[in-house]
Amino acid sequence: MHLRGKQKRFLRAQANHLQPLFSVGKNGLTPAWLAQLSGALDKRELIKVSILQNADETTSEVKAYIESQSDIQVVQEIGRVLVLFKVAKDPELRQLSEQVEKI
Repeated sequence: MHLRGKQKRFLRAQANHLQPLFSVGKNGLTPAWLAQLSGALDKRELIKVSILQNADETTSEVKAYIESQSDIQVVQEIGRVLVLFKVAKDPELRQLSEQVEKI
């Protein structure tokens, strides 16, 4: 699903109260980290990721890596925090993506 502007705005509003679940630190970006991130998004559909001060990667590098290596979409980039969205594989966990499709 490719997100339009109104859909991204809705997701940003939904993510406002969330705390970051994942972080990028000095270990950097690895396929294992991306697999864990994808697994968490299959359960929640919307999460925040923070880039720590000791990380070698910039926010734009993390964003490019995530989007190029997976089907995860970056909804918002605020400072060193990314808001990520992915449609859940399990139809029972797709409450948020069903709301997004209606917009």
